[in-house]
Amino acid sequence: MTIRVLVADDHAAVRAGIVLILDGHGDIEVVGQAADGEQAVAMARELRPDVVLMDIRMPKLDGVSATRELSGVADVLILTTFDIDEYVFGALRAGAAGFLLKNTDADALVDAVRVVARGDGLISPAVTRRLISAFATAVPEREPYDLGNLTPRERQVLTCIGRGLSNAEISAELDMAEATTKTHVSRLLGKLGLRSRVQAAILARGLPPEA
Repeated sequence: MTIRVLVADDHAAVRAGIVLILDGHGDIEVVGQAADGEQAVAMARELRPDVVLMDIRMPKLDGVSATRELSGVADVLILTTFDIDEYVFGALRAGAAGFLLKNTDADALVDAVRVVARGDGLISPAVTRRLISAFATAVPEREPYDLGNLTPRERQVLTCIGRGLSNAEISAELDMAEATTKTHVSRLLGKLGLRSRVQAAILARGLPPEA
């Protein structure tokens, strides 16, 4: 299956470089390029890509606000020069499926697109440690009733997400089809009021062992 990607960055040279990297792989197709946040939202709604590669600092509408508007439309992978906490946390709260820095090498960028397209989450190693220590306090605390809405299988999937397992690894561990895993992930996100599996992972890591 071909992964359809929209590239959003206000620098034409950066967009061209990203497109050159991605178009060199047969399983990835760049279906559009956006020069600002408003254009990114409009094009994503029209083209329905699998992944939007989104810059943070863009005119008209910043990448965090654009990501928020694309919830349920496409998976967003933030690709930015800035690893400022405000941007990292803001992007993940807005529902970004991943966060990478622009100094990421070409192979890692391609792999990240594939990971996000599979429905998994991905965070740049450069920001992971401080994200785990700081962002957990920013995730709204959930009442037991919310967790009680999860089925036993959804609770198992949530625990696996908290351990950092991919959909494929969860499927193998729980002995079920990957499509079924994706369904469970989607349902538990909806029940918990979360925008992405990254948020779910952080929430799961903050739960007591018996949860």
